Amino acid sequence: MEKEIRTIGVLTSGGDAPGMNAAIRAVVRTAIARGIKVKGIKKGYQGLLNEEIVDLEAKDVSDIIQRGGTILGTARCMEFKTKEGQQKGADICRKYGIDGIVVIGGDGSYRGAQALSRLGINTIGLPGTIDLDIACTDYTIGFDTAVNTAMQAIDKVKDTSSSHERCSIIEVMGRDAGYIALWCGIANGAEDILLPEKYDYNEQELINNIIRSRRLGKTHHIIINAEGIGHSVSMARRIEAATGIETRATILGYMQRGGEPSAKDRYYASIMGANAVDLLRNGKTNRVVGYKDGKFVDFDIEEALQMTKTVDEREFEISRLLSVMDEKER
Repeated sequence: MEKEIRTIGVLTSGGDAPGMNAAIRAVVRTAIARGIKVKGIKKGYQGLLNEEIVDLEAKDVSDIIQRGGTILGTARCMEFKTKEGQQKGADICRKYGIDGIVVIGGDGSYRGAQALSRLGINTIGLPGTIDLDIACTDYTIGFDTAVNTAMQAIDKVKDTSSSHERCSIIEVMGRDAGYIALWCGIANGAEDILLPEKYDYNEQELINNIIRSRRLGKTHHIIINAEGIGHSVSMARRIEAATGIETRATILGYMQRGGEPSAKDRYYASIMGANAVDLLRNGKTNRVVGYKDGKFVDFDIEEALQMTKTVDEREFEISRLLSVMDEKER
C-alpha cells in the first residue's frame, strides 16, 4: 500500500509565466478539499534549500488567479543541480513533513523533480513556460498569454512602421524555440518569420523580400525574429544599408512574461494543478502533467525528457504561403 500523502509542497521554478498563480491556487484548494495540508516553497529550489517554507491555507490563494507572475517567487539554483544539493532538498522535505511536491516549471525544473523522486519524495511536474518547448505537451502554462501580449505589441509597432514606411524587425521571446515567433508571424500578418528551427541565415533573401514587397506597394515590412536567433539591432543596420529603407529593431523582452493571464491559461493551469494533487493522492510520483490531443494526460518524467519537439512543417509552410503578395514575384 502506498504511503498516505498528508502534506504537499508546491514551488515555481525557472522563468515565471502567466497562469502559475492559477496552478498554485488549484493545488492548494484541491489538496485542502482532499484533507491534505499544503506548504508553499518560496523562490523555487533555492528557497527549498534555504528553508523558505510557509503554510498555505485556502484564503492565502484568494484573488491571485488573475495576477501575473508567481506569488511564491522563482529563481534558478545551481546548487540543486548537484547530488549534494538534491540530497539536502530531500532531507529538508522530510524535516517539514512534506510527502510530495508539485513543481511548476520547464525541463530544468523537471530534472530537479526527478532527482527528488529518486530520493523518495513523490513529485509531479506542471509545464510552466511561455516557450511552449516541452515536448510531451501541446500546451504550456503562460504561452497563450505571452503570445497574445506579443501580438498586441506587434500590431502597435506595425501601425507606426506603416506610417513611416519602415521595415521593422520585432524580436520575441522563446529561448531556442520558435513557437511565439511562428504564432505571432501568422497572427500579425508578418512578411518574414525567422525561427531557430528553420532560419538558414540567408540575409540576402530577406533583403530581396523587402525590396520585392516595396515594389509591390507595401508601405511597411514586418520581420518577426525569434530570441534564439537574436541580433535584431545589427540585423536592422545591415538591412537598412542594403535596401536604403529605414529599418528599426524592437525587442519585446520580458513584457511577454507579465500581465494578467488569459482565460485559457487560467483554465488549463487550474485543471493541471488539481490533476497534480490527485496523482499524488493516488501514489504517483516522477510524473509530469500535460495536454495532448485534446486531453489532460500525464507521463513519466524520464519519458517526457527524452521526447523531442519541433515546429510543425505544415504550419510553417502556411506561414510562408500567407506572407506572399504575388506568387509570380517569388
